[in-house]
Amino acid sequence: MAQALRRAMDVLYWACVALGGTALVLISAVIPWAVFTRYVLNSAASWPEPFAVLLTIVLTFFGAAACYRRGLHMSISAFTGMLPDALRGLTDLVAQGLVGLFALFMAYYGAKLVAATWYNTIDAFPSLSVGVTYLPIPIGGVLLFIFVLERMTLGRPEVAAEATEERPLPVD
Repeated sequence: MAQALRRAMDVLYWACVALGGTALVLISAVIPWAVFTRYVLNSAASWPEPFAVLLTIVLTFFGAAACYRRGLHMSISAFTGMLPDALRGLTDLVAQGLVGLFALFMAYYGAKLVAATWYNTIDAFPSLSVGVTYLPIPIGGVLLFIFVLERMTLGRPEVAAEATEERPLPVD
């Protein structure tokens, strides 16, 4: 059962990575296009900037969930590294709980934001609902919460242990 759950979490993780990576590649293509149309063609396109902002929202919230699962999120372990093992485990549990609360906050208030803006439109994309553009916030919150539950129940995935393993710096 735990193995099947871990595989499902792997699928979610890779979906987040694919979505975030695709958004990053598209941002990298859209911004140069905006510069090209503005400075070379002397006729700035109206859509690249809002499109890049929308892609940044996707990259941020799906990428954050993926980074958390992989253990690549920002954390400061200097203080906790000095604690005895029992207290270190407790602080880790408290930290996971706080991340879980933050994820629930994102999911709940992100959903409220989506609902409140669902019938608004974006000038550059009149057929696109503002609410749709905010969907990555609650979805990212739910994914982050799922990854928090995974870590609290099954422990860190093996992929996370590899990513955070301390390696000595090469000496020339």
